[in-house]
Amino acid sequence: MDLIAKYLDAVERSDPIKYTGRVVKVQGLLVESRGPQAVVGELCQILIPRLGKVAWAEVAGLRGETVQLMSYSGLDGIEVGCTVIATGEMLRVPVSDKLLGRVLDSMGRPSDGKGDIASPDFYPAVAVPPDAMTRKRIRTRISSGVRSIDGLLPLGRGQRIGIFAGSGVGKSTLLGMMARNTNADVNVIALIGERGREVREFIENDLGPEGLARSVLIVSTSDTPPLARLRGAYVATAVAEYFRDRGLDVLLLFDSVTRFARAQREIGLAIGEPPTTRGYTPSVFDSMPKLLERSGTSDKGSVTGVYTILVDGDDMDEPVADTVRGILDGHVVLSRKLAERYHYPAVDALKSISRLSQAVTGPITQKAMGVVRRLMATYDEAEDMINIGAYVKGTNPAIDEAIAKRAAIEEFLIQGVGEKAPISDTIKRLGDIAGLAIPASELTDFAEPARAAAAPRGDRDGGAAGGAASDDEAAP
Repeated sequence: MDLIAKYLDAVERSDPIKYTGRVVKVQGLLVESRGPQAVVGELCQILIPRLGKVAWAEVAGLRGETVQLMSYSGLDGIEVGCTVIATGEMLRVPVSDKLLGRVLDSMGRPSDGKGDIASPDFYPAVAVPPDAMTRKRIRTRISSGVRSIDGLLPLGRGQRIGIFAGSGVGKSTLLGMMARNTNADVNVIALIGERGREVREFIENDLGPEGLARSVLIVSTSDTPPLARLRGAYVATAVAEYFRDRGLDVLLLFDSVTRFARAQREIGLAIGEPPTTRGYTPSVFDSMPKLLERSGTSDKGSVTGVYTILVDGDDMDEPVADTVRGILDGHVVLSRKLAERYHYPAVDALKSISRLSQAVTGPITQKAMGVVRRLMATYDEAEDMINIGAYVKGTNPAIDEAIAKRAAIEEFLIQGVGEKAPISDTIKRLGDIAGLAIPASELTDFAEPARAAAAPRGDRDGGAAGGAASDDEAAP
């Protein structure tokens, strides 16, 4: 504190507003101060003599000499007259391989009690997405380890997909299965706005030691201020970008975009933005594409983004869900009806789509996917008639086939939480249901023939990342 006192004395004798400020108002989520001279997004420190501590805050808006601040840790002890010091820095995240297996807070600081992460390298939390002309095309699939997704909704390395569901339908469990079973090099998991009790449950039950060892978790629970929830999303994305820039294939599991949007809404309303659809402010719809576009491929590696969207009342057309669906490269819908039947994961394949399925799968696999989806659609259309006994066998050959293969399809789609599903086994089983023999070249990480001839990937379970760059360099 002596050093801080000397600093304050020095700056007050020069230009106090330029370097320091004084709190003049505390209302709601907002702290207003006269000075210091700062830019939007700059980190500041608020000295709280009453509690003998320092609170970190960020500049959310400027009105003349009035600086509007949002705190990362709440407003306890902040009063009129507290000193505000501008740091001259934006939020940055220390990055290194030591991040693996660690849990970070919304400012990128360790929160797992395992010590500091000392690193000379930092990544900015808020950054621009990769240039559209430098992004490599997505041509190779990634395994999620979930049969219903790998079989009917195949994902590409660098694709961004949303998981849309109401509360209590199994989103977190599905993310845990993907984190444990994927063949990505690194998992970055963002738990934004989650219940506090669910964090350790997710780490110990859903993720497990195997998943945690190659994962980085960024946690900002529902009781944290909106700025902490908002910046936690950006910190997670920055960590994923660091590993991508090292040439790795990263799986970013983000739960959830809805709570990120609500945090942005709270901040927007506090600084005076007008509410629009369902109370969401314009900044919400401006910030979502800026965040989501940061995932994807770059000229070095890839970030495959899996974002959960909590739909209010299972309404798929509510503003956040509708906006996100238009930004992402596909959507996975979890059905409450399936969950009530104890059908897990509760993926409604007929309402879900992967926009890159044809780019990352072979022709025979695509044909098998089409056959199985047609069988599912046929049964779905005739289900009421079948259940009441009105359908007579032999009336319609398509319905007869759908009924005959119904049990096999159900067995394929239902998967236990701890059950592993190698992608080769998934595709082979899909072909068996469709009555097609899938060639060996399509049973792993399928690549277009021109790329496969130049640099075959093979099955990359637990593999290194160097192949990603060489494969894409060989692309026409």
